[in-house]
Amino acid sequence: MRVRHVLVALSLGAALAVAPAAQAAPAHVAFTPGSSGIGDPYFPLEGNGGYRPLHYDLNLSYDPATHHLSGVDTILATATQNLSRFDLDLQGLNVRRVTVNGLPASFARDGQELVITPRFGLLNRVPFVVAVTYDGSPETIVGSPVVFGAPYGWIYTDDGAFVGCEPNAASTWFPSDDHPSKKATFTYRITVPKDRAVMANGDLLGHWTSGDHATYVWNETSPMATYLATIDIGNWQIEQGRTPGGIPETAGLDPALADQASGIFALSGQITDYWSQVFGPYAFTSTGAIVDNVPDIGFSLETQTRPLYGFAAGSGTVSHELSHQWFGDSVSVADWSQIWLNEGFATFAAWLWTEHTGGPTTLQSATNGYNRRDASSPFWNQAVADPQRDTMFSSAVYQRGGMTLALLRNKIGDPDFFQLLQTWTRTHRNGNGTTAQFTALAEQISGQDLDSFFTAWLWQKSKPALDS
Repeated sequence: MRVRHVLVALSLGAALAVAPAAQAAPAHVAFTPGSSGIGDPYFPLEGNGGYRPLHYDLNLSYDPATHHLSGVDTILATATQNLSRFDLDLQGLNVRRVTVNGLPASFARDGQELVITPRFGLLNRVPFVVAVTYDGSPETIVGSPVVFGAPYGWIYTDDGAFVGCEPNAASTWFPSDDHPSKKATFTYRITVPKDRAVMANGDLLGHWTSGDHATYVWNETSPMATYLATIDIGNWQIEQGRTPGGIPETAGLDPALADQASGIFALSGQITDYWSQVFGPYAFTSTGAIVDNVPDIGFSLETQTRPLYGFAAGSGTVSHELSHQWFGDSVSVADWSQIWLNEGFATFAAWLWTEHTGGPTTLQSATNGYNRRDASSPFWNQAVADPQRDTMFSSAVYQRGGMTLALLRNKIGDPDFFQLLQTWTRTHRNGNGTTAQFTALAEQISGQDLDSFFTAWLWQKSKPALDS
């Protein structure tokens, strides 16, 4: 299709035009550096202090034959202090040039930090634009105990790239404020060989071909955590339409999985519509799937609006990842220690889809899992509300988190429980949440004292009693 130039101009030009012309600040204003991290308990150097990102405009080219990525990342941000310098997170890659408000800025590398010093100080509460020109081959993260040694981030495939970045790999392919509390909107203009296509977050505004290359323009208008950003390059079969409930839907399938994954478009539409009834209105402008054939990876990820699957996923995986559009994507964790708010909720949701389609109830699924694990199992020796960095994706976070919600449903009853979920997603829509906020809301809506219940299921490092 041809790109819709008016929409692109509105999403990019209007946003970037709000930054002021570069000029010296009044002499009496004192400027100080932003911090190199925001102090996340698991990833203290992720994210940066002194500003908030508002919009990323990624204008990139990628050559699958050479693994070379190049382009410009233009970020609209607002200073949150009088800022003398600030950092972006960036792992690897070569930085060629940086400008701030159109003027060349000095920069230095310090580990994963790209330290930028603008020509003039940046005033508190005033928007600014930083543009980073860079290139290189993104490095796949391997051997990390956080994800049990599985490769993640920018993963090279036979026909392009599979990009799944949770928790800290977004900065391997674009300079960013790489923390889930620092959400922004995104526009991608990605140029690839003309025999390849690009799938990404949000809405496909269009594409065009020039010579041997094709450029795809995607736009995500809802705030998004950086780890949920993706650009997936390959020989996609793209299907577009709407869910039965009318939500726009786009899916990209690797031709190698076209037969096995042929039903994922219909399944994703059905599940999105059901979650919209159960969890509250869908927060985004489109839904769908990206299904790639990555046999050595075999993971899926809740990339915003369009979950990413490295295999032909079944209903359990699809219901899990699509529930993350509510729990994880729209309502993101305030910091990584709160990860059960993503994974425990998605585990419960997969059980709920099973119940909805005629299988065991969520209480039965929780009880079955509870009975399978002896009290001496290491599964119980973890506080899922603070699981620690290297075990943040352990089975206990998923399964015990899901058990917590299934038992909470049984304890407070369906009317209060589903009101709780819908209030949670409405109150924190396109924002962030914490365990303390969720448990307080549960007590408020149910009218019950739930302290001992949540202590037993989220914090106790031993097997709780089912009737805790």
